[in-house]
Amino acid sequence: MAYKTVLTIVTDVSQAHGQIDSAVAVARAEDAHLEVLCLGVDRTQTGYYYAGATAFVQQEVLDRAQEEARETEKAVNDRLCKEDIRWSTEAVVAQIGAIATVVGLRARFADLVVMGHPYGTGRGQELEAAVEAALFEGQAPALIVPDGQVISLTPRRVVVAWNQSNEAINAIRKALPLLQTAQLVDITVIDPPAHGPERSDPGGQLSQWLARHGVKVEVSVLAKTLPRISDVINRHVRDTSAQMVVMGAYGHSRFREAILGGATRNMLEQAEVPILMSH
Repeated sequence: MAYKTVLTIVTDVSQAHGQIDSAVAVARAEDAHLEVLCLGVDRTQTGYYYAGATAFVQQEVLDRAQEEARETEKAVNDRLCKEDIRWSTEAVVAQIGAIATVVGLRARFADLVVMGHPYGTGRGQELEAAVEAALFEGQAPALIVPDGQVISLTPRRVVVAWNQSNEAINAIRKALPLLQTAQLVDITVIDPPAHGPERSDPGGQLSQWLARHGVKVEVSVLAKTLPRISDVINRHVRDTSAQMVVMGAYGHSRFREAILGGATRNMLEQAEVPILMSH
């Protein structure tokens, strides 16, 4: 499978330069069409305003969101008109609660969704909502690119976080075009269960399957010597100078991870390299 439709969602061009550059790089390398959803966010909460002012305030917020979407689309058009790729833009306004529907509908027909880091200074909750909508409602893989970075389509080393879950194998299948271009793919297994189906050969079947697709593979079996799985993965990424991580997303519910934390959220908050994830 190749990536022939690449989608990215932009709410603030000033914070999306690396995200757009990465989306362009993927589209060019894959001879793909790049779709950019320019999203204006209406944060109106019905019932919050004092009596008699609700309709007026809602209209004012809606007008502002529409203007932001149009300004974002113009800035993106100015940026992309210099590129030798096929691209299109769409300006849309959505309330926070409707982002899942708006983004999910577009992501459903994308092969890859490229997004910037959803957490950090100046980031609104709409970015996290957009990433989750791509993963859950759109059932598309999401490539998260940290600030200031542009994705390498021929990475030297990719760490694949393997825990035998459905989410992990889905992510690996959808990352296959990128894995085939890597110089080395490191299947990383952390504390494999002593009585699990892969107890005698952790990552063995996965490495064999990837090798048949022309992927150069090695397996790293690591002990959980740090409090969180994400800490072990990030340390391994630094120790091996890996340029990308592939992993399953939200093995637990999103609500549980939002309240208690989890590998997905921790990786999104702390990762120093691009992450391709899928649910």
